[in-house]
Amino acid sequence: MRPPNPPCPPPPGRSAEIRRRFAEEARSERPDLSALCLLVGAQADGALDDTGIDAAQIELDALAGQLPFRPGGPRSWAVSLRELLGDRCGFRGAPVDYQRLESSLLHEVLRRRRGLPILLSVVWMEVARRAGAPVYGVALPGHFVVGFGPPEEQVLADPFDGGRVLSGGDAEVLVAGATGGSLDPSMLGPADPLDVVQRILNNVRAWAAARPERSDVGLWAVELALLLPSHPARLRYERAQLLVQRGDFVEGAGELEAYAGVVAAVDEAAAARIRQQAHSARAMLN
Repeated sequence: MRPPNPPCPPPPGRSAEIRRRFAEEARSERPDLSALCLLVGAQADGALDDTGIDAAQIELDALAGQLPFRPGGPRSWAVSLRELLGDRCGFRGAPVDYQRLESSLLHEVLRRRRGLPILLSVVWMEVARRAGAPVYGVALPGHFVVGFGPPEEQVLADPFDGGRVLSGGDAEVLVAGATGGSLDPSMLGPADPLDVVQRILNNVRAWAAARPERSDVGLWAVELALLLPSHPARLRYERAQLLVQRGDFVEGAGELEAYAGVVAAVDEAAAARIRQQAHSARAMLN
C-alpha cells in the first residue's frame, strides 16, 4: 500500500530517458495527450515504470469499451460519459484534492478516481476519444471542463463534479467564480493538447512553490515545460532560481546570465538586476 507521502522522482538515468521521450512526443506531428501525461507521472513517481504506463493506457481502452456504441449527439455522449465515469466508476474531485500532488498525475487519478479538474478532464477526453466521441478540452479560466460537438451544438460537462452536464448559465457561473468576470465565447474553444500539458505542469509548479522542501518537484516540472515546443522565456529564470535555491550555484548563475542576455534586448535595467543575482549566486561558492 502506498505511503501517504507524495511520490518521489526516479533516478537520473530513468529521468533522462523519460525527458527524451517527453520531448519527442511533444514535438511529434500529433502529440498524444495521455502519453505525455503519463510521462509527467513517470517523472514525478519513480514507481511508475513502462509496465505501469502500459497498464494505464489499457485501462483507458477498457473504460472506452464500456461506453455504448455511438449513443447519439453531443448531449448523449456527455450523458454516457457521466453515467460511466462519474456514476459507475466514481471519478470526481473535491477541494482536498488540490493539496495532493497525485491529483495532477494521470496514473494516480486512474487509481484513486480523484483529481484536479484538468486531470479528470483528461480521463474524460481520452476515454471518449477512444470511443469515437467528438470531444475536446475547454480551458475555462480557473476551471477545466470538456466539450462535445461543434460550436453550434456544443455541450459542456464538468468531470470535477462527476461529469455533470452544464447549462449555458453554469459555465458563466464557473467563470465568474474564478475570475469575477464574464464568459467570453472565445473561452469555449478546444484546448490544444500541448496547452493542456503546460497547464498541468503549471499546477505542479504551484503545488511545489507552496512547499519549499519539495523544490525537486518544482525543478522537474519547469524542466519538462521547457521541453515543450512553445513556452514562456521566463521559465528559464524560474529554473535558475530553483537551482540556486537547491545549492547548484554554478549552473544557476549560468542560467541567470543566459536569461539576462535574452532580457537585455527589451529591458537593460532588468537584465542588470538579473546579472547581479548571478554574481550573488557565484559569491555563495566562496
